[in-house]
Amino acid sequence: MIDARGLSCPEPVILLRKEMKEHPSERYEIMVDNRVSVENISRLASKERLTPTVTEDAGTYTVVLS
Repeated sequence: MIDARGLSCPEPVILLRKEMKEHPSERYEIMVDNRVSVENISRLASKERLTPTVTEDAGTYTVVLS
């Protein structure tokens, strides 16, 4: 799980790309606290042929890519 709360784009996307490169997997989770990051992460998921699932709880978004 990547905790990217408090970071603005493109930092969460950069952290996720780094994780994907260093630890290839079929599933990734990242927590962010703004909608722009969710949208950018979802675009990255599409490019990587992964499906994003977003949940929101008290202003924290958890994006699971699988």
